[in-house]
Amino acid sequence: MTTQTQVSSKATALMSVLFVALLGTATVFLTGFAHSQTLHDAAHDVRHASGFPCH
Repeated sequence: MTTQTQVSSKATALMSVLFVALLGTATVFLTGFAHSQTLHDAAHDVRHASGFPCH
C-alpha cells in the first residue's frame, strides 16, 4: 500500500466512526425527548410493517 492509500483508508475509517457516533447520539437524544406514547406508536407501527404479530 502506498502512503496516500493508507491516509485515505484511515480518513474513511474515521469518518465512518464519527458518523456512527453522531447517529447514535442523535438517536439517544431524540428518543429521550420524545413522549412515551409517541415511541410506543412508532414501535407498534414498525412491528406491524415487518409482519411481526403484536396483539
